[in-house]
Amino acid sequence: MNNFTNRIPDAAVRRFSLYLRYLEDFERSGIRNVASGVLAERGGTTAAQVRKDLSFLGSFGKRGLGYSVRELTGVLRDVLGLDSVWRVALLGAGRIGTALFRYEPFRARGFHITTVIDNDPGKIGTRLGDVLIRGEHELECALQEDRTDLVIVAVPAPVAQALVDRVVAAGIRAVLNYAPTQLRLPDDVALRNVSMTVALESLSHALTRLRRCR
Repeated sequence: MNNFTNRIPDAAVRRFSLYLRYLEDFERSGIRNVASGVLAERGGTTAAQVRKDLSFLGSFGKRGLGYSVRELTGVLRDVLGLDSVWRVALLGAGRIGTALFRYEPFRARGFHITTVIDNDPGKIGTRLGDVLIRGEHELECALQEDRTDLVIVAVPAPVAQALVDRVVAAGIRAVLNYAPTQLRLPDDVALRNVSMTVALESLSHALTRLRRCR
């Protein structure tokens, strides 16, 4: 991957994911070039913000023609690491974990859940899809055997930190957290939190503000 990825702000990287989705739509529609203003309109931002974000990727795009859809798609896929296959361990085979396992866009983007860990004796030894559910006592062994790249945490809050400590000690450097708790991780481990409660509270705030403005 290109070395400029180390200095790209997280907010820009998140927008890259959106830009890539729009570009893939454009490519399927046969559109060959796209202006920053078009990407901005789709993403609810400004053309200046789009140009600033894409400037982190180097200098390309032509005045009057915009960006080559195919070229920009390839660059964004490279920056986001989507031309690789990532082996993922899922901690927790409950309702959320099962839904995540069955979420097809993960696999389409190169994220393959190859390991599933749970502590329920009724689930251990059974299969989720084509993956054998293994017990927590096998965690470190499973991560090593399956050559895991990143871990998704979908376990109850009280046990999340202890499990993640073991994951980090086993050498994993990327964690996606769905557990409703704030994890403490070393600086050299990439952590992303997904909180449905926070998202709903943000919407609740927006609705409350709108009602008060009426």
